[in-house]
Amino acid sequence: MVANAKSAEVRRILERYLVEVVEAYDFCPWARPARLAGEITIEVIWDDSWVTAARTALAKPSTRVAMIVAPECTLDPEALRLVRDDVAAQIPTAGVAQFHPDAPLDLASPARLVPFVRRSPDPLLQLVPLEILDAVRTSSQTSLAQQAQILGGHAQPPREDVAARIARVNHETVSANHAAILAALQAIADDRRAAYARVGISACR
Repeated sequence: MVANAKSAEVRRILERYLVEVVEAYDFCPWARPARLAGEITIEVIWDDSWVTAARTALAKPSTRVAMIVAPECTLDPEALRLVRDDVAAQIPTAGVAQFHPDAPLDLASPARLVPFVRRSPDPLLQLVPLEILDAVRTSSQTSLAQQAQILGGHAQPPREDVAARIARVNHETVSANHAAILAALQAIADDRRAAYARVGISACR
């Protein structure tokens, strides 16, 4: 029961981040459709079982996006990147991205902003099957709404890579709204700190 209460708080905090930051500022075109369709699988780990949890999440038929969350993880962003590399090597059928709460705000370029766009409340790895990523990266010009439909399995894939476009749009969004985004992240961090203390999670932040 205690473990369930802990995991429930981790999931609640992550959902706040997804809804109030990722979806609110449209950082990811498929985040909202995937969440509403129940296609995001979240695994909470309390040790270093990243690979096992990732395989478990990806094995579920409904999974289009897997998130492996480690609320008690003390790794810094660079160390988490090494974990990401290891998971990617062991699960070559999925694209793997790391998210970390210590990611800095760097508006120098769209590429340098990417870590901030992935500034999650807890360290986590996100995995997406390569067949889904390939459908987006090889797409033609399309709207973000169409991209969301593609990733939700409801439309034919477009024909051009969209990663650069998403990064550019995110850079414009954060440049115009970084104060509000930082405030939202801080509110979630404050909630996390209090909630984790209440249920006994050894949060390092």
